[in-house]
Amino acid sequence: MRSLVTAGLIALTSALAPAALAQERPSTILVLDASGSMWGQIDGINKITIARDVVGDIVSDFPADQNLGFVTYGHRERGQCADIETLVEPAPGTAAEIAGIVEGLNPRGMTPMTDAVVTAAQALRHTEQAATVILVSDGIETCNPDPCAAARALEEAGVDFTAHVIGFDVRGEADALLQMQCIAEETGGRFLTADNAQELNEALREVTAAPASGSFTFTANLGGEEIGDETVWERPAAPLELPLLSGEVIWEISDTSFNMVQTGTANPFTTDLPFGEYIVTVHSTAQDDFSQTEASLALDSARNVHAIFPPITSQPPAAQVFGPAQTLVGSAFTVSWEGEGLAPRDYVTIVPADAEDGAYADYDRLENRTEGELRAPAEPGLYEVRLQLDAGDRVLARTPVEVVDAEVAVSAPAQVVVGSAFPVTWQGEGLHPRDYVTIVPAGSADGTYADYDRMQGRSEGELRAPAEPGLYEVRLQLDVGDRVLARTPVEVVDAEVAVSAPAQVVVGSAFPVTWQGEGLHPRDYVTIVPVGSADGTYADYDRMQGRSEGELRAPAEPGLYEVRLQLDVGDRVLARTPVEVVDAEVAVSAPAQVVVGSAFPVTWQGEGLHPRDYVTIVPAGSADGTYADYDRMQGRSEGELRAPAEPGLYEVRLQLDAGDRVLARTPVEVMDGNVSLDGPDRARAGAEITLSWTGAIHPRDYIAIVPGGTPDGEQSGYRRIQDGEQATFTAPAEPGAYEIRYHLDRGDRVMARRPLEVLAADAPIDEGVGLMVPGTARPGDIVTVSWTIEAGDADRRVALARADAPDFTWITVHRVGDETETVIKLPDEPGQYEVRFLDLQSQSVLGRAMITLGE
Repeated sequence: MRSLVTAGLIALTSALAPAALAQERPSTILVLDASGSMWGQIDGINKITIARDVVGDIVSDFPADQNLGFVTYGHRERGQCADIETLVEPAPGTAAEIAGIVEGLNPRGMTPMTDAVVTAAQALRHTEQAATVILVSDGIETCNPDPCAAARALEEAGVDFTAHVIGFDVRGEADALLQMQCIAEETGGRFLTADNAQELNEALREVTAAPASGSFTFTANLGGEEIGDETVWERPAAPLELPLLSGEVIWEISDTSFNMVQTGTANPFTTDLPFGEYIVTVHSTAQDDFSQTEASLALDSARNVHAIFPPITSQPPAAQVFGPAQTLVGSAFTVSWEGEGLAPRDYVTIVPADAEDGAYADYDRLENRTEGELRAPAEPGLYEVRLQLDAGDRVLARTPVEVVDAEVAVSAPAQVVVGSAFPVTWQGEGLHPRDYVTIVPAGSADGTYADYDRMQGRSEGELRAPAEPGLYEVRLQLDVGDRVLARTPVEVVDAEVAVSAPAQVVVGSAFPVTWQGEGLHPRDYVTIVPVGSADGTYADYDRMQGRSEGELRAPAEPGLYEVRLQLDVGDRVLARTPVEVVDAEVAVSAPAQVVVGSAFPVTWQGEGLHPRDYVTIVPAGSADGTYADYDRMQGRSEGELRAPAEPGLYEVRLQLDAGDRVLARTPVEVMDGNVSLDGPDRARAGAEITLSWTGAIHPRDYIAIVPGGTPDGEQSGYRRIQDGEQATFTAPAEPGAYEIRYHLDRGDRVMARRPLEVLAADAPIDEGVGLMVPGTARPGDIVTVSWTIEAGDADRRVALARADAPDFTWITVHRVGDETETVIKLPDEPGQYEVRFLDLQSQSVLGRAMITLGE
């Protein structure tokens, strides 16, 4: 039944709900790293290409009514820390624009990561509302010396924003990870890492996900006669102007399984709740009444929940409750009940026999059933099972229950090895599935626990021995009250363990490790660390996993190290052996000179090189660890790199994947290429034109036709040169001044260009012929065509063809002699035709003019 109050609120709810939703969504700016390192590859794909695809997918799903902006850096100039640009101001409906901008980004510069976040935060400051900055970066800050201080200063200045930071392909870069994590922590945001396209997609979706909770207000009102005999629940967009219910009002909010989520005594009662399905119960002590409803609380739902009570209250029902006369401590036992008018949220509970009415411990709500289950207390004694009203906690019925101790035993080995897994058995009547066994130092207070295993209806399980030898106890404890029901002593002893590794290994190499020992756990591990490191320190590691041998990766720096076998529990070192890490004899070779953007061979040799070590080309003088285009060893002795787009002095370096240490280097001079373009100076809009080139550098270089004045590197369409020397292109559809450009695939540098004038689709084109043709005629007419060019010795023809026919096909043709005009009989079919002045000897069109044949 819809109440009179409901009918009066429908229009107001519909009008206000969308606006409230839009206000709750924070303004967001996406900050994307477009520095030069984004040309690095993951599984053969440039990181910027991955970012373009992922960001395009994410923003396409962004709510259209939420403010979204876009900031990027490093996309315009090399070596400029000020290269930060807000390309899209925060506004609704900007997703498509941002996706298009990201698609066209060409990384080339520095990494002013912190200042980009500052720029985004200041762009959001004018809203004076909570806002979000999402930073995606693949490298260390290269401009701001202290990202932590900058982020902290923004928070202290009152800029209300949260920065979520996603480190893209930064695993192993400790400084970058610390910087990014600090920015997130100082602003209350999250720090995530992503090593591939899928992880980047998941990370972005996680930080752009809609809020998981919201603030809701619950109010109990007193209604009039129109309410009827039962409480009415309303969900208006704005609070109702009705009298508040007098007296104490208690709210209980549980999930649909009646697990309690939130309680409160207030009217109104405001609380934050995760979005979801709930059971809301309100108790009125003044009326000794309660009411209950199911409520779906979501981001876009009304935030006001009203319970409108009638002016009369109901009387509590008479009832009976039944339980066993005796039950075991901690056990689950059956309870039944009967009575008229019992409410679903009335409940049964077990309490000490002398407890006051309203007291409760473990309880079970009636839920329209006639029986349920309670958990006996941990301590033996005399108790009562009571049936109590949820509203007012009045006891309707009670029955006595004696709780007695159980006969319980637990068994374990008398002696176990540190860190090992060992069996435990137990027996006893009435044990609960959540009771558990645990191992703790002898003499520990009851209720203490460490590693544990729950009963789960079994009679045996497994525990993990502590890392330190000594006297311990295995205890069987109740989950309720943590009372110890049984115990047995266990001595934990040191294991006889040994670990072996080569006495000497090459920096960055993979080397074998073997071990032996009784009771080793699958998650115990071997690791290599500097001699003198604190126990528990680890670097590269390999878990036991039931094996007796494995593999470790040597550090990047030579020196004295230790291979250690450590417990997973407590990180205690059980065995160690010294290992000297030495430099490798490594050499790398490359051509002394290469052309910009070209692919060139690189060879290398050296003992112990790891498959993930790599060669790269970087400007001479770059800091060790810097990389641009790279190729991993992968067990080979040769590979290929791409030259940078800018000429200059560079180095090809062989670098360790672990630590980015440079093992070998050789100089390479990158020379400018000599590329030329050839093609027509003029063309009609939409016409097919042939372009050719010489001095091609790489098959992935490309040709683009762009409007005059377009910045280098910007284009809407292109064609890769592959292995050809010419190709057919379509002239732009709009007349105007254009430029034909040859671009390097790497760096988008323009190596050659020539102008192209695009004329209207029907414009005459004359290369000094002086061709005169009527613009219109009727089908079948005879028209005069004239020209001014002298014939000479060339084989020249005046031809009539359909406008879309190939240049050297025709309907009629006239060979040109000394005359300067001829007559042509036009076809009988209407349409667009073209008169062409052809030079067959050079196979060129010297002039052309359109003629339209009407009906």
